[in-house]
Amino acid sequence: MTKAVGILGGTFDPIHYGHLRSALELLQQFDFDHIRLIPSARPPHRPQPKATPEQRVMMLHLAIKNSQQFVVDDCELKRDGPSYTVDTLRSLKQEMPEQPLYLILGSDAFSHLSTWHQWQQLLDLSHIIVIARPEQPLSLPEEMTSWYQDHLAIPEDTALLAGKIWPVTLTQLNISASAIRRDLVKGRSPAFLMPDPVVSFIEQLGLYQ
Repeated sequence: MTKAVGILGGTFDPIHYGHLRSALELLQQFDFDHIRLIPSARPPHRPQPKATPEQRVMMLHLAIKNSQQFVVDDCELKRDGPSYTVDTLRSLKQEMPEQPLYLILGSDAFSHLSTWHQWQQLLDLSHIIVIARPEQPLSLPEEMTSWYQDHLAIPEDTALLAGKIWPVTLTQLNISASAIRRDLVKGRSPAFLMPDPVVSFIEQLGLYQ
């Protein structure tokens, strides 16, 4: 069977080692062909990004330039309207009909999934990986509880193209893009929180300051 593809979306405002370490561990754990990093243009559930789409795409390219199994995909930036994940998965499924897709979500985002546009259709198009926080159990609203239990994966489900939920625990790097932006406003360096080329790019353009 054709190798699976991981899908990691987000504002990446900016990209940092928390994103990259999680992506690397999932790449190895699920033996993905590659992971698509998809910056959102107009996320419906969170504040709009501070950096421009072009700047966020450039930071992603700089962050992964030596990693062939990470791919930057700007499909949401080319689409009008809100960045609905279900629309992104539909377009990716058309592009890769024979490859299993794995949508990667943190536990916080997953717990609010029932507020997403056409959320129950996501599993028709892909699997979902839920990155759990080791120190806190997953808390779900009532309308998601039985749905979650009904779709939990077993190892044999790797043969399926879509439809299963995979909870995983990864190395937790307590890095957040919002904290990096706050530090930059205060004139503090983001060194060692993200790849050096991204740090240089931010400093050269004076981003977030």
